[in-house]
Amino acid sequence: QVNVVESGGGLVQPGGSLRLSCEAFASAFSIVAMGWYRQFPGYTRELVARIHQSGTRSYDGSVAGRFTISRGDAKNTIYLDMTNLKPEDTAVYYCNVDGVGATGERLEYWGLGTQVTVSS
Repeated sequence: QVNVVESGGGLVQPGGSLRLSCEAFASAFSIVAMGWYRQFPGYTRELVARIHQSGTRSYDGSVAGRFTISRGDAKNTIYLDMTNLKPEDTAVYYCNVDGVGATGERLEYWGLGTQVTVSS
């Protein structure tokens, strides 16, 4: 069982910054990677940034150079530092946890999402 808790969304002006946080509370589960996705109204979720347990990071091209994904020392917490935010970044942001369960099955879990609104 994995519970995923996000925080840090809100309203910010264009050019501003926000930090999103995500913590995974897991038992009998080995995390392989964690990431942030976002969903625009009427569209499917899309990957924003992902960090593997090895430390390897990947970004969508639209946020590269503006967003930074990092993780805490315990490796069950990740952050998304968003700078130079644009109105087109407005979306619901979801944290994703990808890993292996107790019997070796690959599983993934989602948070409930946090709204980010970029507007003047």
